[in-house]
Amino acid sequence: MHPSADRRLSTLQRHLLPSSPPTSPATATSADSLQPSPTMASSSSSVFAAVPQGPEDPILGVTVAFNKDPSPVKVNLGVGAYRTEEGKPLVLNVVKRAEALLLHNQSRIKEYLPITGLADFNKLSAKLIFGADSPAIQDNRVATVQCLSGTGSLRVGGEFLARHYHERTIYIPNPTWGNHPKIFTLAGLTVRTYRYYDPATRGLDFQGLLEDLSSAPSGAIILLHACAHNPTGVDPTVDQWEQIRQLMRSKALLPFFDSAYQGFASGSLDKDAQSVRMFVADGGELLMAQSYAKNMGLYGERVGALSIVCGSSDVAVKVESQLKLVIRPMYSNPPLHGASIVATILNDRGMFDEWTKELKGMADRIISMRQQLFDALKTRGTPGDWSHIIKQIGMFTFTGLNSDQVAFMRQEFHIYMTSDGRISMAGLSSRTVPHLADAIDAAVTKLK
Repeated sequence: MHPSADRRLSTLQRHLLPSSPPTSPATATSADSLQPSPTMASSSSSVFAAVPQGPEDPILGVTVAFNKDPSPVKVNLGVGAYRTEEGKPLVLNVVKRAEALLLHNQSRIKEYLPITGLADFNKLSAKLIFGADSPAIQDNRVATVQCLSGTGSLRVGGEFLARHYHERTIYIPNPTWGNHPKIFTLAGLTVRTYRYYDPATRGLDFQGLLEDLSSAPSGAIILLHACAHNPTGVDPTVDQWEQIRQLMRSKALLPFFDSAYQGFASGSLDKDAQSVRMFVADGGELLMAQSYAKNMGLYGERVGALSIVCGSSDVAVKVESQLKLVIRPMYSNPPLHGASIVATILNDRGMFDEWTKELKGMADRIISMRQQLFDALKTRGTPGDWSHIIKQIGMFTFTGLNSDQVAFMRQEFHIYMTSDGRISMAGLSSRTVPHLADAIDAAVTKLK
């Protein structure tokens, strides 16, 4: 034992036995029980001592650094969560109303949900993304399960494919949300990328996308962002989506949509679901991961759904049975409260209409922040073409700033964003836009 450990033990014994007489055999046994086990002697002898320090998540780590900064002018543009004009988190009024109704429902119980989750939530979620008149829903070809927000929906879908689909390679856009490759790799899939973003135009590399999808093996899984692509904010046009659909169907590529921003991008639930509905209308199969974190502000409730559109109702029944077998050993069944909020809102016409108005208000504020930032940079004569800021859509903008410029802005202006230059437009306000514009102008001018 290390000498310092001896000293600590001796001190401990003196405090515990300050005036004990000479020990008898019995008391000696009692004192011996105070001897530390090999794993208690010091922290260096822990069985986990060799565990390396893990790196901060590149996105969540931005908030960690932001919280440690004492500057009164600091701005957090890294977190993917909506903020009000005052920079505060927002709980939608309609969500408050739904929670109040649930609170006063004396018949509510806290029993476990089924493995697949809340039945009404699943039915309403499928209708929301596919459309109430969707032929897939009318033909009972959709298997829907409640999952732990978008992340959990992607993971369950990935693991289902790894077990039951003949092709285990999934192609994800480059770039994409940083969690995508980790989720699918750990689910048992092999991850490849296809070209998506063109740094030169700060827009879509459509030709590269088509070439890479054409080169993918028949049957490969293709991850598609339904709208408001994260992190770029660049979406295909309707015509481009149709070309993508035709190419994928001709090669029997399996679409796996990630929908984290329905209604949050354009302000229209139907418009933001258009790409998905094009693929459903042709009768083909696909997977869909939904999240209510952004569009209902239910971040911490972890509310989401995985829907798989199948070729027939018989197949959908079998698919659901296998999804249960994926979920059961993973987390057994999903939580009740958040799904009940969503079902309450989607089931009531008045509350649904109130939600769509609040949702459009959030989307419009983000669009306004884009315009204000573009105008501020134009007023300053900041070098470069910044029109991509108002052409991109949704919560995020890929500014085109490099890692050195991002680091400069953090050091000199206390502005926090991910190192790839992605900023959350929802983190901006009319008050902070000038500060960000000054920072970008200085970074671009001083660091080419």
